[in-house]
Amino acid sequence: MRHITITSRRLHFKEPAGTSRGVYLTRQIWLLTLTDDALPGRQGIGECAPLPKLSCDDLPDYEATLRRLCDRYCREGAIPYEALRPYPSMLFGLETAVRDLESSDGLLFDTPFARGEEGIPINGLIWMGAREEMASRIEQKLRAGFSCLKLKVGAIDFDDELALIKHIRERFDSKTLELRLDANGAFRDHALRKLEQIAPYAIHSIEQPIPQGQTAAMAALCRESPIPIALDEELIGVNDLTAKEKLLDAIHPAYIILKPSLHGGMQGTEQWIRLAAERGIGSWMTSALESNIGLNAVAQWAAHLYGPHIRLPQGLGTGQLFTDNLPQPLFIRGERLWRGKMAE
Repeated sequence: MRHITITSRRLHFKEPAGTSRGVYLTRQIWLLTLTDDALPGRQGIGECAPLPKLSCDDLPDYEATLRRLCDRYCREGAIPYEALRPYPSMLFGLETAVRDLESSDGLLFDTPFARGEEGIPINGLIWMGAREEMASRIEQKLRAGFSCLKLKVGAIDFDDELALIKHIRERFDSKTLELRLDANGAFRDHALRKLEQIAPYAIHSIEQPIPQGQTAAMAALCRESPIPIALDEELIGVNDLTAKEKLLDAIHPAYIILKPSLHGGMQGTEQWIRLAAERGIGSWMTSALESNIGLNAVAQWAAHLYGPHIRLPQGLGTGQLFTDNLPQPLFIRGERLWRGKMAE
């Protein structure tokens, strides 16, 4: 018989994490601890971390729903994927806990990354803030050795953001530094015009320029934009296979950005990747402000799906965000995330 203990934790950001939807100061997560009577002394840990006002399973009775679904898993002895499909963060936490319990030495997937033999290239994440704050953060990332930066845009004056991007490009050309933008749906007005103003600065891609749910408008933007568009929020809550196919066929973005906690757990993200690849659409994985428990699972999952020898930078640099993060053998050296003990 298997048993699951649910523990609620509140994490605190080192600095306010600004997005176009607001500023995060704390982060609520639920940890699942899975044990098995037949495996004495062993346990598996998984993290359930819905994002407020964004996740499709951001529910007022989240813990009660999680408890009910975990009890069902313990009774049946198998993950009830159909029942968990509407609850991606819960599914991801349970998938992780099961993998962790049944693995050895913390290898959720046996890959060069999990064994500490190679690192995963990651982008440096620049949160929204005042122009001076963002400029300072960019300098820090560049000094750390990053060759790919992702800038959150849409919260400050557009002209200031444009000036900041121009300033970066005056110092570093596109061969030296790859620039990605994430608008989180902030370009509600004159989106195409804004993209045309940004385009001269050799932008790799921009995530979700307009809010989700405007399929026709997003499809038109993908056809007309001078910058490749990536979908992120647009994928949230689209958990049915047929619905996924229809969305990709209708919009046909250049990329999709996948977060297991938001986009269907391990099973759902693998399905998204397969469907995108069939249509010539690229993809990469990012974390969704989980603790190091969730980040470790996302990173090992990305290494399993895209590795070995991942070349495209992934969005896995969020492990240093919290003052009270949970310990995991993860560290960043240069522009790569590594698993193992950091050399002295």
